[in-house]
Amino acid sequence: MCGRTACTLAPDEVRRACSYRNRGGQWRQPRWRDSDAEKYRPSYNKSPQSMSPVLLSQRHFDKNAPVDECVLASMRWGLIPAWFRENDPNKMQYSTSNCRSENILEKKSYKDPLLKGQRCVILADGFYEWQRREKEKQPFFIYFPQTKETSQKQNEDQDDILAPVCNKDISESVHPQAEASPGVCEEREAPAEWTGWRLLTMAGLFDCWTPPAGGEPLYSYTILTVDASPNLENIHDRMPAILDGAEEVRRWLDFGEVKSLDALKLLQSKNILTFHPVSTLVNNSRNNSPECLQPVDLSSKKEPKPTASSRMMKNWLLSGDSLKRKEFCSPESKEEQKEKAAPQHKPVGSLQLWLQGEKKPRTK
Repeated sequence: MCGRTACTLAPDEVRRACSYRNRGGQWRQPRWRDSDAEKYRPSYNKSPQSMSPVLLSQRHFDKNAPVDECVLASMRWGLIPAWFRENDPNKMQYSTSNCRSENILEKKSYKDPLLKGQRCVILADGFYEWQRREKEKQPFFIYFPQTKETSQKQNEDQDDILAPVCNKDISESVHPQAEASPGVCEEREAPAEWTGWRLLTMAGLFDCWTPPAGGEPLYSYTILTVDASPNLENIHDRMPAILDGAEEVRRWLDFGEVKSLDALKLLQSKNILTFHPVSTLVNNSRNNSPECLQPVDLSSKKEPKPTASSRMMKNWLLSGDSLKRKEFCSPESKEEQKEKAAPQHKPVGSLQLWLQGEKKPRTK
């Protein structure tokens, strides 16, 4: 089960975070397909039917493209089969936001895209899951560990399809010249240094649906799920199928070389993710603020003792880039603004001050 994600990167940040090496060993930044960058809106709290960044092979759109060329697309969460006959995609009578990997060949909605090689990678900061308790459900944010050791391991992978995350001070700004010259980054041996969050890479399937009465084609996706890993099974019994590292991502996207049944072998339960409890603010999908990701202490409701990954999270939210990303988020309604302006019990600390708009020096 995966019913909520977060992806806070601006469109250009997504490109830089997804830099990859082609078969010739050259670095490339995947471009956004057509005007898809404008369709994607960063969010701290994404729910089904929203648009999310998806990585896939360019050969789905251009049969003459190099076999290893990737492209970014903005797709609707919740797969709409190509054979769906209603004119309104919201009239789907069953949920297609997730697909159990073990049942993928039993349902036409998923079997057809799989056999056509329509595989994709859904990108996110992480996903939310709810743990059942006696009288309530406690949300957790689940993501790749954000440690220096992980970054060093990624740097050593010369076949990396995703750019290694440089987990030094995450509040450092990207060099202005690199920001202004993305074309140069694509040709250099190493692209502009990405100092942001290491994106979670989830296996998915996509399809293209055209309204029977005519209109613009709609690309949509489903997230494939597997049994939860040992460290997550106390939260929920299912989890997204995670593609860990360059080679797994490459094989999942390469529908020409890697046939469907072989690709399914990549969908395994992996005990590689970390997590922390978050506020119940995330329960309402209309709440879209950094507070949704903020770690909380379940016993005292105060900020817990920081771990390496939670420190990365706080620094990420405190960074200047995060302030810029807020400009891309959907505007709040007046009712939501009033609700957030009401007095609330919040943890005391630098993150709270930042959320209240006070300027704080960046940590080193």
